[in-house]
Amino acid sequence: MKLLLGVTGSVAAKLTPKLVAAIRANDPGVELVVIATERGRYFFKRVEVDAEFKTDKDEWPEGGYLKGAPVPHIDLGEWADKLLIAPLTADTLSDMANGKADKFLTSTVLAWPREKPIVIAPAMNTRMWTNPLTRRNLQTVKEVYRIRVVKPINGNLACGTTGIGAMAKIDTIVAALAAR
Repeated sequence: MKLLLGVTGSVAAKLTPKLVAAIRANDPGVELVVIATERGRYFFKRVEVDAEFKTDKDEWPEGGYLKGAPVPHIDLGEWADKLLIAPLTADTLSDMANGKADKFLTSTVLAWPREKPIVIAPAMNTRMWTNPLTRRNLQTVKEVYRIRVVKPINGNLACGTTGIGAMAKIDTIVAALAAR
């Protein structure tokens, strides 16, 4: 399988190295590329992730646009079999629902071939997860893409509260990724 993993700016992004290791353990032959948002990169060290790694700088390299150069947000959508976004923040979900494409990851999502699956593992504060706007955004992306939602779970959240919003367990995400 060729997998594109999107990592957004939730505290759950600190689990990215463990998630990548679990994906590799489940499918040793997986070809894996990680696109991390700038906020996602804040929570882990690049050297801890055993995968090809992309950031906004790969989409918009210094020196400017060159005619005929690769277009990474298109090329990766053609290359990958599946897209996993874990963790998925309320902000990135909103961008997806509204067609915003100002980051490498959101550009890739907007250009994603709609016949290919996307697995999302939301992670956010309970009030954000239960907000009607989040519900609307989730419904919108389900209408556009082949989305499998790995729902957040009840847990201790970074804000110091306990509630629904913690990213699902890694083994649950890996199982959802492997499902057809």
